[in-house]
Amino acid sequence: MPYLSLTAEEKKAMFDRIGVRSFDELTGDIPASLRDPKISLPAGLSELEIQDLVAKLGQKNTTVKGALSFLGAGSYDHFIPAAVFDIVGRQEFSTAYTPYQPEASQGTLQAIYEYQSLMVELTGLDVSNASHYDGATSLAEAALVALKQTDRSKLLIARSVHPHYRQTIRTYLAGTPYQIEEINFDAVGNFKREELLSRLDATVAGVIFQTPNFLGVMENLEGVSEKIHANGSLMILTANPLSLGLFKSPGEWGADIAAGEGQPLGLSMNFGGPYLGYFVTSQALMRRIPGRLAGLTEDADGKRAFCLTLQAREQHIRRERAGSNICSNQALCALAACVYMTLLGKKGIREIAEINWDRANYLRSKISSLKNYEVDPSQTIFNEFRVRSNKPFPKIQEKLMAQGIFPGVALEPFYPELKDHFLVCATETKSKEDLDRFVEALERC
Repeated sequence: MPYLSLTAEEKKAMFDRIGVRSFDELTGDIPASLRDPKISLPAGLSELEIQDLVAKLGQKNTTVKGALSFLGAGSYDHFIPAAVFDIVGRQEFSTAYTPYQPEASQGTLQAIYEYQSLMVELTGLDVSNASHYDGATSLAEAALVALKQTDRSKLLIARSVHPHYRQTIRTYLAGTPYQIEEINFDAVGNFKREELLSRLDATVAGVIFQTPNFLGVMENLEGVSEKIHANGSLMILTANPLSLGLFKSPGEWGADIAAGEGQPLGLSMNFGGPYLGYFVTSQALMRRIPGRLAGLTEDADGKRAFCLTLQAREQHIRRERAGSNICSNQALCALAACVYMTLLGKKGIREIAEINWDRANYLRSKISSLKNYEVDPSQTIFNEFRVRSNKPFPKIQEKLMAQGIFPGVALEPFYPELKDHFLVCATETKSKEDLDRFVEALERC
C-alpha cells in the first residue's frame, strides 16, 4: 500500500474543521499520564538501514522460491499472473472492508457477486456465499448446515478428509450432543463404501468426503449420493477447486454442499494464510447459507445495482435464527480468486489442471522405478500422491532438505499406520528438470 504523507497544511485544515488549534488540544481530555507515558524507544533508523534490516530478517525464511518444494497437503505453490496482484492492490479494493452500505460499496459488492457466479459455475451447484475464512471453517459450517437442516445428531466423515478439517469440525461441535463417526479408507486410499453403507441410519445428518482426498486419491463417488439421499441425509464434498477444471464437479457427483479451500485460485501460500473458504450449495439450502450473499438488482432509476440479499448471521438477525455466528468473509482473497478465474477462463483453468495432472503422473511414474520406494500407479490422482519408503522418511527428509529440496509431507503424524509414507505434490511450477532432479536425489538417499 503506498505511503501517504500528512502535511502541515492538511493538519491545519483538519484542526480547523474539527474546531481545535493543535493535536494537544484535540487530546486534552485524555489524562496527562496516559498522553505522555515516557516510553523508552531506541533511536530511529534510516530508510536504508530499515530496508537492510528487513532483508536480513527475510533471509532467515526458506520459501518455495528459494528451494525445490514438493509440499502440498492443502497449501499449494501455483503460478499467479501479475495482473492478480496489480488489481487486488488497487486502493479501492485493498482498503475497502465491509459492504454494509450498498450505495458506497458497489465495486466491492460487484466483485463479490462475480466471485459467487464463478464459484457456482465451477462447482456445478446453485448458490455461493461471499466466502469464509478458510477451507477448514467452511467445511465445519457445512457440517452445521447439515445438522440443522435435517435435525439429526450424527455426521459421517471419511477419514481421508484433511486431518485439520476433521479437527476443526470436532472443535466446532465440542460441547454439543452431536456425534462424529469416521469412515476408514482401504489400502490404496479410497473410502470403504461398504462401511459407509452400513453406518447410514436415521441419525445421520450428512456425509463428508474429499476428492482428491488428503492421500491424493480421486474418490469414485458413483452412486453414493443416491444412497445418502435415500437415507434422508445430505452429501458434502470438499475438493481442490483447480481439479474441477478436469474432473467431475460436486454438482455432478450429486453433492448438496461444496465447501473447501480456495487457495489454489490465485492466492500465495502466505505461510499458511490468509486463505479463502468457498461455500456453495443447492437452491434448497439457500436459506441455510452462513455469511453474506451479494445479489444483482435495480435501483430507483432502473439501473443495475448490487446489494446484500442475504445475511443469515447473528449480527443481523435474531441469534436463535442465525445460521452461524461467523462474522466476516475474505473479501480481498475472494477478489483475487475472482480475478484469477476471470483471467484464465474455462480453457485456462482446464489447461492448468491438465498440467498439474501431467506433472504428478510423470513424477509418480519416475519414482515407481526406484528401488526403495513404492507407489500405486492404479489410482487416479490430480497433483498429489502417496509414496512409501523402505527407509525412515525423517532421514530422507533431512538429507534432501540439506540439498534445498522439500520432499513432501510425512503422513505418520496424521495416520500412525502409514509409517514412512509421505505425500508428494507437483504443480505447474515444476519443470521436467525439477522433477528429474528430485527423483535423482531420492535415489541417492
